[in-house]
Amino acid sequence: MEASRRTDERGFTLVDMLAVIVILVTAAAIALPLMLGAMERVRLGQAAREVERELQTAKARAVVKGHAMRVRFDCPAAGEYRTVELLGTTSVPLAADSSATRCNESDYPYPPPDTNPLTTPNLDGPLRRLDSTVSFSEAQTIEFRANGTAFYDAGGGDFDLIPVAGIDITLLRNGVTATITVNGLGKVALQR
Repeated sequence: MEASRRTDERGFTLVDMLAVIVILVTAAAIALPLMLGAMERVRLGQAAREVERELQTAKARAVVKGHAMRVRFDCPAAGEYRTVELLGTTSVPLAADSSATRCNESDYPYPPPDTNPLTTPNLDGPLRRLDSTVSFSEAQTIEFRANGTAFYDAGGGDFDLIPVAGIDITLLRNGVTATITVNGLGKVALQR
């Protein structure tokens, strides 16, 4: 009698392996854009949280120290921002309190060389930069006063109380936006 052959050999055929590879490549092709989009939103969200935190800190510093604080955007260059102490008074700011001078770290270094609380400015913060792929698409200088209220540059250097509905600071990254809203009461909210 002939020896019986084994017909149930185990293993994968070339066709089986190619089918699995095609399925994996298809899944990766679908998942990759989704993962890249998620990474875009994460980077934008982190930048928005940093700006929101800077605004919250400026408001707190204005209230605690009793000095008006301004947060200037795209200052001195696009994607940069800085919190500075107002020079002069809210009704009559000094001419030196312009964005051209106040964002210049060589003129107004951080930390300040003079920490005497009777001289100004000694509350200026460091110059901050957004991730190079994030930009401000809409932002105005915000001023927080000692009572916590918030004002914005209405144009020409005049600061008006922010309306009840608030104003938006919008960050942009590859077509995706994040918005921070500030209202006249000084409430700062990151929109989700």
